[in-house]
Amino acid sequence: MTRSATSPDDIRDMADEVSRLIAARFGGARRGERPPLHVMLRRRGGALPRGLRKQAAALAQADQLSAQPKIARQLDLARLSRAHQALVAHLQPLGELSRWQGRATGFAASVVFGLLVLAAVVVWIMLERGYL
Repeated sequence: MTRSATSPDDIRDMADEVSRLIAARFGGARRGERPPLHVMLRRRGGALPRGLRKQAAALAQADQLSAQPKIARQLDLARLSRAHQALVAHLQPLGELSRWQGRATGFAASVVFGLLVLAAVVVWIMLERGYL
């Protein structure tokens, strides 16, 4: 969602998207749980760079304030849209598919390393016994 906020109702969607991306990238949410952005910032906000952490905090505060209609009309939607775009740009390049591929590659590398060590041990034993 890279569009800009046109109404205070869009703030909730932007905050939910950022919260989901933080949970997907850094963890901090149980399976099936969709915590709000302010909770995710408390749990895993330290993993964000300082500038993005401030923007995420502003978006989380705006998310809480958007529940009150009179205050929601006073929010700076352009600033919140820029904060959302910066956060999504930072969090999205490593999506779920990339993390899954990374885990699969790591698992395959550990299996190959184990087989390599096993082959080295077998060759060493064969040399010690005089079969090679």
